Amino acid sequence: MTGLDTSPPPSRREARRQDRRDTILMVAEGYFLEHGYAGTTMSGIAAALGGSKGTLWNHFPSKEDLFSAVLDRVATAYRMQLSQILDPCGLLKPTLLRACRSLLDKVCSAQAIALHRLIYAEGARFPELSRIFFELAPRHTRALLADFIQGAMDRGQLRQADPADAARALMALTMSGSHQQLLIGQIIQPTPGAMRDDVALAVDLFMRAYAPDSAVPTAGQSA
Repeated sequence: MTGLDTSPPPSRREARRQDRRDTILMVAEGYFLEHGYAGTTMSGIAAALGGSKGTLWNHFPSKEDLFSAVLDRVATAYRMQLSQILDPCGLLKPTLLRACRSLLDKVCSAQAIALHRLIYAEGARFPELSRIFFELAPRHTRALLADFIQGAMDRGQLRQADPADAARALMALTMSGSHQQLLIGQIIQPTPGAMRDDVALAVDLFMRAYAPDSAVPTAGQSA
């Protein structure tokens, strides 16, 4: 049989180390969001963990490495979810609707909004924050969408264009409503109906913009 994971199970020592690492990342995530990047220290996180700073440093050599690991943990879980949604064998529009709704659910979560606000507030003082965030979150999400869109273009479901630009446009459209309102504090929580409308509008505009050339009305034809 193929596709089976034949690697040996981790030793008890490795399992304990992984459990400890996961605990560190959970505590560190909450600490970063509560205190901000500038207000977070390795000593503070070690104290919150109830251990020594030496133990923390054994896992992560710097605050920047720890922040990267926190983001990577969150982003990896979402990328796995999105990869399952982006089925090239499925119908295009329903698949895009599901993908955009998953994106909007993710970026509108309390965790994501707090993280975005942290990046916007401290990114100018700590450029590494913006770099780490973009590399681990938006860039990978955009790449997954671009790969799917490229396949749709190759199948003639969308017109040929730069798939990375198309993915960027779709993400921007999806996040232009409820997400922006949350970021600036205009709303506390979007309603399911508002999020559904955001996604429907984004996908509708995207499909119109990237419709196959044969589906675009020419002069004298009705839309």
